[in-house]
Amino acid sequence: MTGFLPTRRALMAAALGLMAASLPARAEAPKEIRIDWATYNPVSLVLKDQKLLEQEFAKDGITIRWVQSAGSNKALEFLNAGSLDFGSTAGAAALIGKINGNPIKSVYVYSRPEWTALVTRPDTGIKTVADLKGKTVAVTRGTDPHIFLVRALAANGLTEKDVKLVLLQHADGRLALQRKDVDAWAGLDPIMASAEVEDGAVLFFRKPEDNTWGVLNVREDFAKANPDIVKRVLATYEKARLWSVQHPKELSAALVSATKLPEPVIARQLERTDLSFGPIGKAQKDTILAGEALQKAGVVAADVNVPAQVDALIDGQYLVVGQ
Repeated sequence: MTGFLPTRRALMAAALGLMAASLPARAEAPKEIRIDWATYNPVSLVLKDQKLLEQEFAKDGITIRWVQSAGSNKALEFLNAGSLDFGSTAGAAALIGKINGNPIKSVYVYSRPEWTALVTRPDTGIKTVADLKGKTVAVTRGTDPHIFLVRALAANGLTEKDVKLVLLQHADGRLALQRKDVDAWAGLDPIMASAEVEDGAVLFFRKPEDNTWGVLNVREDFAKANPDIVKRVLATYEKARLWSVQHPKELSAALVSATKLPEPVIARQLERTDLSFGPIGKAQKDTILAGEALQKAGVVAADVNVPAQVDALIDGQYLVVGQ
């Protein structure tokens, strides 16, 4: 008899080899995690200062790179460019980013703040939103203060065309108001608190329920390739959030150090910042659905399915704990 008859062992080995070849290659763990810190996200300062992520990933040989975000618009730019893996924004700003093609998921809540209001000087005579008609207003486009302004205008029968927008980053908006270069400003804490306490600025229109939640976003491709790392990042964020709730004096000191602002200013910011939430879900969806108001105002295209976009944005699978 000529030829070769393979043994059962050889056949099994060949079959296992074929199975292994057909499985998708496991993605290599990243060598670093790029995450932002922001003065409007107090928990991020605790996370950074205490090196909690560095400790969590040291055994994996993964380094942590910290990048400061000056506003939701900057965090979204960094995420879209791939220079951040995780970025802090307001929920409504994340929705606008998603609608505009930014491939992100909102996976965590770092705060429920009243961090924006409409601000003016005592000498302008501006008392109501209606008084803004024909006035100059400093705003950072694509952020919660911008969205807050648009909604306030719409509720008073006005649009962006009825005011003169001056597009500036948040800190520059405060300075423009102080220098009388603009009549009003869509503010953001802690810079807004500083203007209020130090400059005598007036918060002439406040509506806490129109402030969307502070959310942590992750790039979709990073989350898809590294779901376990996302879970570990959020679990570590939870440690920092709980510590922040339990240590208000130390949290205040961390913000004072990062912002170089005096303690009374930071106290004003923190008194209107609720840190008692972590998991993301229905409550955040309901608030972010305010995007429909932006649709009515013409900021979001009429053909956009806002509820579907919100569903695609919010992803609570990476952190499930009791609220």
